[in-house]
Amino acid sequence: MADSIKLTFPDGSEHSFDRGVTGFDVARSISEGLARNAFSVGVNGETRDLQRPIEEDGAFKVFTWNDQEGKAAYWHSSAHLMAEALEALYPGTKFGIGPPIDSGFYYDVDLGDRTLEPEDLEAIEKKMTELARRDVSYDRRDVPKSEAIEYFTEKGDEYKLELLEDLEDGTITFYQQGDFVDLCRGPHIPKSGKIKNPKILNIAGAYWRGDSDRKQLTRLYGITFPKKALLDEFLERLELAKQRDHRKLGKELELFTFSAKVGSGLPLWLPKGTMIRETLVDFLKQEQLRRGYQPVITPHIGRLDLYRTSGHYPYYSDSQFPPMMDGEEEGYLLKPMNCPHHTQIYDARPRSYRELPVRLAEFGTVYRYEQSGELGGLTRVRGFTVDDAHIFCMPDQVKQEFKDVIDLTLLVFRSLGFTDFTAQVSLRDPDNKEKYVGSDELWDVAEQSIREAALEKGLDTIEEIGEAAFYGPKLDFMVKDALGRSWQLGTIQIDYNLPERFDLWYTGADNEKHRPVMIHRAPFGSLERFIGVLIEHCGGNFPTWLAPVQAAVLPVGQDFEAYAEKVEAHLKDAGVRVETDLRNEKVGYKIRSAEMKKIPYMLVVGAREMESGAVSVRRHGEGDLGSMTLDEFTTMVLAESQVKAAAEA
Repeated sequence: MADSIKLTFPDGSEHSFDRGVTGFDVARSISEGLARNAFSVGVNGETRDLQRPIEEDGAFKVFTWNDQEGKAAYWHSSAHLMAEALEALYPGTKFGIGPPIDSGFYYDVDLGDRTLEPEDLEAIEKKMTELARRDVSYDRRDVPKSEAIEYFTEKGDEYKLELLEDLEDGTITFYQQGDFVDLCRGPHIPKSGKIKNPKILNIAGAYWRGDSDRKQLTRLYGITFPKKALLDEFLERLELAKQRDHRKLGKELELFTFSAKVGSGLPLWLPKGTMIRETLVDFLKQEQLRRGYQPVITPHIGRLDLYRTSGHYPYYSDSQFPPMMDGEEEGYLLKPMNCPHHTQIYDARPRSYRELPVRLAEFGTVYRYEQSGELGGLTRVRGFTVDDAHIFCMPDQVKQEFKDVIDLTLLVFRSLGFTDFTAQVSLRDPDNKEKYVGSDELWDVAEQSIREAALEKGLDTIEEIGEAAFYGPKLDFMVKDALGRSWQLGTIQIDYNLPERFDLWYTGADNEKHRPVMIHRAPFGSLERFIGVLIEHCGGNFPTWLAPVQAAVLPVGQDFEAYAEKVEAHLKDAGVRVETDLRNEKVGYKIRSAEMKKIPYMLVVGAREMESGAVSVRRHGEGDLGSMTLDEFTTMVLAESQVKAAAEA
């Protein structure tokens, strides 16, 4: 019937409804409880308000707090509520953008000359609670562009007026709750009364539209929860995260440092941090050699024309250091990517199909000019090293090579205790093709190859539109750490375009020239970022094979220092990373000190141990393991130091 529509539920069942039915009414037709808990709905992949009429057939799903889409609508509405509270408390406040994020929301605001103090945050939270209790509706309405311009001109909000410049008439919507009106696409929850337990988490500076030449606004981060217990749980996790913060642990464990004299975002690796880094590098180098990779080294700079040909310049010009001129040539650029250099190594001589695939691997340092406000310890830096490799292969080799890289990436994750991850197929945005290079046909082939390889390796995948690199689609691994936070770590990309741009070829069995396919891969990604995430994941308690100091020898007095040094020498000769504490302190103090340094093993030595050639073994976090001969302990710690054992456990 013309006045009815068909909606397909997640279980595959089809149901008929009157055209114009709301998402809330559809949810209520399923159950009253579902309708009460619903925050938004999905219609043909689009997340919408519960109150919005549905005019077309399609797939239908209800989103509650248990769905990220439900949380996003809840937190988006909370951002509007916070904006309303700010406007009520500080008249004249101007508003930039206020989106939901993975955990909560933020709003960029212009408070004029006002600086917020801690007591102001409490006042904002109190006002949000007061406004929420009115239980007013979030009302959506379409407005002509002229009316929107008139409204924000009269209000004097130049930020909203600038956002309107990018919008076309017929696509503009306002949302209103109470007296607060905002330019917004939505979706939002039905009423403000569902918003409870507001907490302002942080205040930061944010340049308008990310442009350092524009005004710096105040960014307020917040979060809300429908139940107090959820807030308490979140704050507890937040406190744990502070204790595990890699910047805090990096200082306490003497892993890395930063110096204003060197420059922001440029980490200096201290000896113990360098040991962790080099151990990771050695582990992957050995695996790569075993799998047929060839190590290469490329310079830290390259001619600007190299990156113009690859497309990295100007695609990434906003995040690159300025070109360097030498008066004779056009200029050079600090290397933003390793892949253009690797194309030139491949192209150094003619290639035959018999030698493909060619796998070139490098731990190459690259440079990005990140905004100072976006820098954060090791996870966002300006100079970082990528475990980069590029595989040049024939089209019929792509899928197997891709699957082999998946195996290597999963080995890395297993070795380091990352067991909870999602494989994300990152695709281009078909409505924004000017962001990408290459033909539709080759993009389709590359995207399908990734889907098939992931399926054949048994990976459960999600797909994200618009997350591809400019030259090709990719498989990104979104890894959850011990605190449940998600990080993008390993990545694998298929690229038909750079070989074309650099005119790479190989001679086929038919004695004709053919274009190779290029696979980009980095199981660690940025070493800096990976280690920062790893520190927080394990709280600084590294597995024995990775710990910078694997054992500490603790003599109970000066009479036993010679034996302690003998134990240290024996372990060092066996390949164990060990240090001896010769300070004139009580052994209990030395044990506590070693525990604070998170050293896996403590070897207490006194008269009994010296007489029997033994050590009294303590395990970090576990306590006394009893006495062992020096050879027994050496065998045990060396077994734990084998990364393959860790990977297969």
